Amino acid sequence: MDNTASNTPDINELRSVPTVSVEEAGRYLGVSRAFAYSMVRAGDLPVIRLGTRRVRVPSAKLLAMLGVEVSA
Repeated sequence: MDNTASNTPDINELRSVPTVSVEEAGRYLGVSRAFAYSMVRAGDLPVIRLGTRRVRVPSAKLLAMLGVEVSA
């Protein structure tokens, strides 16, 4: 039994929210949580910092990275 479909992120869901967690962004990009955080540290994944520890990835920026047109 193959359950990849349930693990595949939905682009329409991404369009419906302003930001996602770094872990969620990693799933959209097809990379591990650890690699997604290393992308944040390297400045390769744009984030919004909320306080000293919490970071969120803007959905519009992530969609652009994925090559998906952002609708107005």
